[in-house]
Amino acid sequence: MYMEEYKDYLINVKKISQNTLAAYIGDIEEFSAFLKEKGVNSPADAKNTEVVSYLLKLREDGKSAATVNRKLASVRMFYKYLTEKKVISDNPAASIKSVKIEKKGIEYLTIEEVDRLLSLPDDSLKGKRDKAILEVLYATGIRVSELVDVKLYDVNIRMGFISCTGERSKARIIPLGRPARAALEEYIYDVRKAFVRGNKKEETLFVNYHGGKLTRQGLWKIIKDYAQKADIGSKITPQTLRNSFAVHMVQNGADLKSLQELLGHEDISATQIYLSVTKNRIKDVYDRTHPRA
Repeated sequence: MYMEEYKDYLINVKKISQNTLAAYIGDIEEFSAFLKEKGVNSPADAKNTEVVSYLLKLREDGKSAATVNRKLASVRMFYKYLTEKKVISDNPAASIKSVKIEKKGIEYLTIEEVDRLLSLPDDSLKGKRDKAILEVLYATGIRVSELVDVKLYDVNIRMGFISCTGERSKARIIPLGRPARAALEEYIYDVRKAFVRGNKKEETLFVNYHGGKLTRQGLWKIIKDYAQKADIGSKITPQTLRNSFAVHMVQNGADLKSLQELLGHEDISATQIYLSVTKNRIKDVYDRTHPRA
């Protein structure tokens, strides 16, 4: 009943990305379906107990703590919107605490593993495209979800930078290193033209064989296939190359403020997690080299 208005609110007021919008709306639709099974026809009629029951059901279904917390955040924000619009008087999700998440180490590749991964694409048209994708991901720390939306005009080969729109529609400009620039130049002026052929209206930077926009799933499959060949498949997630970029920058002396800008983090606390890797590395060096460690 309130979904269209809520969608407009998320787009025009919160200014969230399309991917985040799809996740939020999907969460609320899933929650609404659960309520209907319980005989509650509208989320506006739900009580605290129904929200708790929904979260317990998610845990019973084997959903991770992170997934449960994300869905709780979606539900909480939806009810906050309804309270602001005076549809309901109290937010039934406001007092529910998030599930505790066990902290895990950051998954990232060593420089040797990155070199191995980036050396795998061959000289075929597909290989040259894939080489450009991998080089750009590692050179910029850009999210996979951001890269698929980069347009051809967002790349400046001569000046050596790429611009992208991140979360909350915030644009940022990221420098490109020489290998990434070289790979992109070859892809744009050779490979992309061959793929696009008659579909010259396509503006997306990275395209598939048919000249259409490369999807996030398609791009992720490319990364995963090369990771398997490089024997690092178990370590790869869509976040891994972004983490590797950040960790290697910190290890080589990058300051947090600059890294925050490059990664597009709203809050610097999100960037500070990469310091823990450096601290662990320093301690390891100390333990191995100091005579009284």
